[in-house]
Formats: sequence, structure tokens, C-alpha cells
Amino acid sequence: MKRIFLIMILLSLFVCKSPAQGITDSLPQFNLAKIAQVNQGDSFITFPTDIGNLEPLMFEANVNPSFVVRKRKDSRLMAVLTAQITIRMYNEDSYPVKTPSYIPQISAYYLVGAKNSADQSTIFVKMGHHSNGQDGSFYDADGNINLQAGNFATNFFEMGWVKTDYSSNLKAEKIFKTSLEVHPRSWMLQELHGQYSGLRWHNSFLAYKLPLKMGPRGSIKANFSLKAETIWSLDSLNDWDTFNIKRLNASLTFYYHPKFLEDIGFFVRYYHGMDYYNIYFQHRLDVVRFGIMTELLRF
Repeated sequence: MKRIFLIMILLSLFVCKSPAQGITDSLPQFNLAKIAQVNQGDSFITFPTDIGNLEPLMFEANVNPSFVVRKRKDSRLMAVLTAQITIRMYNEDSYPVKTPSYIPQISAYYLVGAKNSADQSTIFVKMGHHSNGQDGSFYDADGNINLQAGNFATNFFEMGWVKTDYSSNLKAEKIFKTSLEVHPRSWMLQELHGQYSGLRWHNSFLAYKLPLKMGPRGSIKANFSLKAETIWSLDSLNDWDTFNIKRLNASLTFYYHPKFLEDIGFFVRYYHGMDYYNIYFQHRLDVVRFGIMTELLRF
């Protein structure tokens, strides 16, 4: 566990390091809309080629459109409405889609640093709902969690900080996020108490590798990107001690955008930890996944 915390500390120091001198207005820049787009996540669909212990799927799809509310493009304050839906189609008879995840959210972002700069700090707050659209009993007749029709519902808020930076040497945009996600006990089903984490510490690091030859501002797209994420459950959970490794959820995603595709690219992702698909949360996953993703970020 000491190694994990050491890596987090070193990662924070690396990302928060001041950018090299010589950053000018001609370099790629972030605004609130781009920061929100990165933080809200992308839409994707996986191929039926998962490697690991996930049940056989035809695909998993994450549909994540965002609607921006702001006074003008250079506003320091901005709201984002997101209607996120995650769907799994199982490779079974008639290919059923079981208990989709509905995760609508509303977020507010405030830019602390200079506008349209490569080096910025942004704070955000988010309120969201996570449910599966079912109304059956949480447990089945055998006392197990009812995965077929059991009710799953929780509400949460998240508060965090996003730091952006540009590396002249690597020609890469770097983003670091840290946040706390809170599910008050009165906001979630009573059956979830003690077995579904209500206090989570998020950390993520992203790097977007830009072309060596820059085009006009606003049209530059990353050749590839790398995203590392960790979530650590901080509350009382399943009688685990404070530093039990089971509290850790982690993922690593590599995205590649080939020149012959306009708005989508290919990704490969490794995920370890609690299943994030609503009532399946007690499943422990170690899985490598492949698919296509809508990476629309332009600098």
C-alpha cells in the first residue's frame, strides 16, 4: 500500500509542476468547455473481445452527451447537464440488455486561473443520480442480491479540482483531477449501507500527445491519449480495514486516433476493482477491453 500512495504523491508533484518558460498564446489552450468535456468522460462502445472475468458480452456502450449552459464562451462559470446511460448486452439467448445504468448529472465549473491558458486550475461541484430502473426486491428468495430485477438507487455529490498543464518537451497536454464523491446514507437505499461505498476519493491523470507539426488553433487533435484513474473507498465497507487493497478501483486507458477517422478512434482499457454497473457492484473485475470511443477534444 505504501507504494500506491507514493505513486499518487509523485504523480501529483509531476502534474502540478509549473510549465516550462516560453508558453505563449500560440500553444494549445484549454477553456472551461474542454475541461468539462474531459471530466465528464467520452461515449464509447466495446467489442465482444473482453479478456478477464467479466461475463460474456456482445458489447458495453456508454452514451454520455453533455449540454453546456454559459453566458458566453469565455465565461469563468459554466454549468453542464449530462444524461449518461451505460448499457450491457449479454451474449446469451436473445441477447438481453439487463438493468442499464442511468446516471444523470448536473455540474458547475469555475475557472480560477487565467482564461484560455495552457496552465489553469478549475474547481467543480457535481450532483448526480445512479439507478437501474428496476423496482423489484433487492434480495431474491435465496437471500442473494437480485441481479435480474432488484432495485438499485443512490444519489451523490462530488467536489473536486482540475489542473491543466502543457509540456513543451513532450508536446502533450496534461490534466490532473482529484475529487471526493459523497453518497449520504439518507440518499441511498438502506440495503446499500455498509456494502456500497458512500465516500470515494478520485484521482486521474490524462496526457494528450499532440502532433509535432501544429495546425491552426482549434483544429489540433491528439494522436493518442493515456488516462490513469484510481478510486479509493474511504468509508466503512464490508468490514474491510482502512488499507485493504479491495478498496482500490483502478483503470488505465490508451486511446489512438488514426488519421483516416474523423471523430472516433480505438481504445484499450484495463480495469480492476468493483463492478461499476449498478446492482452488480459486488462483482470484482479484472478485465482488458477493446472498442471505439468518441474523442472529440480539439486544441
